[in-house]
Amino acid sequence: MSGFTGGIQLVYVLAAACFVIGLHLMNSPATARRGNQVSMAGMVIAGVATLILMIHYGTVTATGWIVLISGVLIGSAIGLYTARTVQMTAMPQLVSAFNAVGGGAAALIAIYEYIEAEANAGGVLGTTTVFTLLDVIIGAVTFSGSIIAAGKLQGIIGGQPITFKGGQLLNVALAVVAIGAAAFMLTTASLPALLVVVLASLAFGVMMVLPIGGADMPVVISLLNAFTGTAVAMAGFVIANWALIVAGALVGASGSILTKLMADAMNRSLANIIVGGFGTGDSAVAAAVAADAQVRSIAADDAAIQMAYASKVIIVPGYGLAAAQAQHGVAELAKTLEERGIEVSYAIHPVAGRMPGHMNVLLAEANVPYPQLMEMDEINPEFGRADVALVIGANDVTNPAARRPGNDISGMPILDVDQAKSIIVVKRSMGTGYAGMENELYFDPKTSMYFADAKKAMAELTAAVKTLVG
Repeated sequence: MSGFTGGIQLVYVLAAACFVIGLHLMNSPATARRGNQVSMAGMVIAGVATLILMIHYGTVTATGWIVLISGVLIGSAIGLYTARTVQMTAMPQLVSAFNAVGGGAAALIAIYEYIEAEANAGGVLGTTTVFTLLDVIIGAVTFSGSIIAAGKLQGIIGGQPITFKGGQLLNVALAVVAIGAAAFMLTTASLPALLVVVLASLAFGVMMVLPIGGADMPVVISLLNAFTGTAVAMAGFVIANWALIVAGALVGASGSILTKLMADAMNRSLANIIVGGFGTGDSAVAAAVAADAQVRSIAADDAAIQMAYASKVIIVPGYGLAAAQAQHGVAELAKTLEERGIEVSYAIHPVAGRMPGHMNVLLAEANVPYPQLMEMDEINPEFGRADVALVIGANDVTNPAARRPGNDISGMPILDVDQAKSIIVVKRSMGTGYAGMENELYFDPKTSMYFADAKKAMAELTAAVKTLVG
């Protein structure tokens, strides 16, 4: 390694240090924005260092520079436009798209490096081939799997588990083919074998995600994010780039830890999530509420009276709040209650919404104070002393049936909403959640159902509370 190249690698270490510091700052909502800025600075440093390295060695032709600059400009424009226009409800799809881009880019790096090595030397070193093949397999699986996940989240592909007879056997066959072709390439340079690895891995990614239902999408997104990081780390080994190795390892490790935490929050193993085909998506709808005498409906004025004269209100957000884009409305309602001297907090379940941290991001956009966002273990003891629990679009994560054996969500840790003195549930209908089960909470004698779109409901409740205050 020359002195110049060594200097560039030290700059990469500086960039990697920025990634580590940025990730640490993201541990707290209060410093998360600064963490993003520090991480972004590290990425800029790594990008500039790479450009300097390419200019110094003259490894890029004039045509290559045109392609490179065009790609940077087009990608930056798309990224900027998407970041500024995407709705919070579409954030999971955007994260899935980013996972696909990251995994696909890492796989392309390995494919290119393999082709170049074969053209120049008639083969590649065994150690390089291991990293190359891991990069191709993991990156290709991530690319195709993330596209399917985004399609499910967007509604282009049905949210229900898509299965067929022999599907799991096909998955095993695809894995055997990909690994077998990769093993062959460890001893024999072969472009046809590389093509087999790519195609089998792409097909495996599709077949891995198709059988997974909507209930497990948060875990799948986190898992694919971990795959993306691992693929990027492998790409770093392929091209000997320290920044990619560290950044990829950080993403892969953090994504893996988060995946494990979310699987634990559902009381299910990762293997069960991948194989189980759990969740029905958004289409399952139960019988109309009017036909069930056990369900008690409530009007805005009555709900407002309960909250306005409470001492403590806990708000439980779910995907229904995100779908209605009601985050600003709920923040306004909470502010109105606080002005009356009522203690307000938010109960955040780890798998509420459609991606890790979905509710946190959603409420942060509405400037909800960070200390009010309380995780499940912290908020559950508080429900017993809450006068009112206001559930907005959350379903499976509040279902007391999880405490009983013998059903699809048995053993899943839930928010203890039913321990509150009074419960108000805001929903458009009696439709079921992703698990396709009736929520027993809705039939609790303490529960009142307020049937309305969440955004409209928040406006009506806020107006009613203000009338009482006035």
